[in-house]
Amino acid sequence: MTAAPTSLAAGRPRTVRWLLRVHRPALYGWAVLVIALAAGLLWLRGPLADAAAAAWHQYDTTCWRPTPCRYDQDAILRYKDVYQYTTLTLLAIPFLAAAWAGAALTGRELETGTARLAWTQGVSPLRLLAAQLAVPAALVGAGTALLVWLHRLAWSAAEGRVDTAKAWYDPLTFYANGPVTVGLALAGLLLGALVGLLLGRSLLALCASVPAVAALWIAVHLTLPHLWPVATGVSGRRKSPHYTGIKVEEGVITATGAHRPTTSCTGDASSVCQALNDERGITGFYVDYHPLAHYWPLQLAATGVLLALTALLAALVLRLVRRRTTGTARRGTAAGTPSATARTGAPA
Repeated sequence: MTAAPTSLAAGRPRTVRWLLRVHRPALYGWAVLVIALAAGLLWLRGPLADAAAAAWHQYDTTCWRPTPCRYDQDAILRYKDVYQYTTLTLLAIPFLAAAWAGAALTGRELETGTARLAWTQGVSPLRLLAAQLAVPAALVGAGTALLVWLHRLAWSAAEGRVDTAKAWYDPLTFYANGPVTVGLALAGLLLGALVGLLLGRSLLALCASVPAVAALWIAVHLTLPHLWPVATGVSGRRKSPHYTGIKVEEGVITATGAHRPTTSCTGDASSVCQALNDERGITGFYVDYHPLAHYWPLQLAATGVLLALTALLAALVLRLVRRRTTGTARRGTAAGTPSATARTGAPA
């Protein structure tokens, strides 16, 4: 009677070690990716940013004079290329996590029968699956958070120093600099695991997980601007409203003061637009946008939604496994096959 709690307590470390051993290639691949990308971001933050900033200083101080224009163009292009490659690699992590979870974590185990065999052993199916989800989620979440932090440091090192550095509201930079990417990576991992359980084929789950994450990313991109109240900039007929940030909507202001969204002639830049706005009775223009002050509210709101979605996906995965294992146990009992607990006499 006293040995049962000890065996249950010791079961969790053994399960974790078993998972790390089974998925050792993926663990090594993830470690290599994190270390290589972290090294690239540190290189980007230090020597590359300094060299590009020095090149732009040379350009700004010499290329407007009649003297020969001398600056290190290669340093500027090298910074731009490395920034683009590291940013795209970081944003690819949600797709990689979903593809691995669908193909290797659940899809392949169902396809080969390993999952059903493991469900009949001393560890209960739900506890085993919880460990299978928790361990990769911890590794993916920690690694992605570290890379996002390093990417933000690398971007900050060039802000105001490199003339071609991306603005904070650039879509790729916005996502790579904040916790939204961490939330997407965790949601992608659970989404891939769910796809693998539903399809039960590794290759099919691999092919379906990637577009599923793409659809999730599109939904986040379309929803994110509406998670926080916008700021509004207005102007008269002589000029369009000035703003810096994420544009949500723009349009015209009628004589009654109403804002009417439109995508055409939101300024009087041409004589055609001037005539059309005169005919409309337009008195000015407006733009709804998110300034820099809305950066963290948008990031945290979107991350919260993604974490809630991750919890929902985890509940769906556990519910699906519980339904399948309960059905398997009932069929085995009806056929006169004793359960693993009855054979061993040990609790799951």
